[in-house]
Amino acid sequence: MCKECSRGTITRRGLFAGGLALTVAASTAGLAFAQAPEGRPTTADEALKRLKDGNARYVANAPVNTDHSAGRTSRSMGQQPFAAVVTCADSRVVPELIFDQGPGDLFVIRVAGNFINEDGLASLEYGAAVLGIRAIVVLGHTSCGAVQATIKSIKDNTLPPGHLPSLVNAIRPAVYDVMPSNPSDLLAAATAQNARLNAKLAATSGPILSDFHDKGTIKSVAAIYNIGTGQVEVI
Repeated sequence: MCKECSRGTITRRGLFAGGLALTVAASTAGLAFAQAPEGRPTTADEALKRLKDGNARYVANAPVNTDHSAGRTSRSMGQQPFAAVVTCADSRVVPELIFDQGPGDLFVIRVAGNFINEDGLASLEYGAAVLGIRAIVVLGHTSCGAVQATIKSIKDNTLPPGHLPSLVNAIRPAVYDVMPSNPSDLLAAATAQNARLNAKLAATSGPILSDFHDKGTIKSVAAIYNIGTGQVEVI
């Protein structure tokens, strides 16, 4: 255990020594982005367009990010992703492939059901305040097992075993939101609403993320990835 941790405190020097270059003041007014490398999106709209264009290449099976050894040496010196993707742990959902981006381009946060908890918020705050991300995409997907399990739990009035109830409870609000309208495809409706709710959470959680969003430095969007077609639709 490090000396700072054993004393119950972590100093700024200790953070930098451990490789975590994050110092968050009470006010976010002084937060600054790391210097952007050449070609890196400098605005939220540019970041979202790069993701959209990358997905179009993926759908067309014409990726350009195929040499993963390129830039390996420079990446060993640090990371500067331009966007964060909050996505499901589903093995069929691979953001770097879906958006045709190379290693180091995306800051990916994965959890079954693509919801944002306290750990997710902290990760996004790090991405915003230290890494300089310009966009946050909360990416739901078709045939989501976590959302389907939540629907089943609600209909059966039971909870799944183990630690699965924590997932169900996180996704439950989205299902409750859409059930009154009796959608023809409850799974699709709940999946979309879950992405919307969490994109809103990313945009409004203070003080760090809300500050960057209020200034227009970062934008958060909800999107759905169609596993069958490969297409991502912003909703």
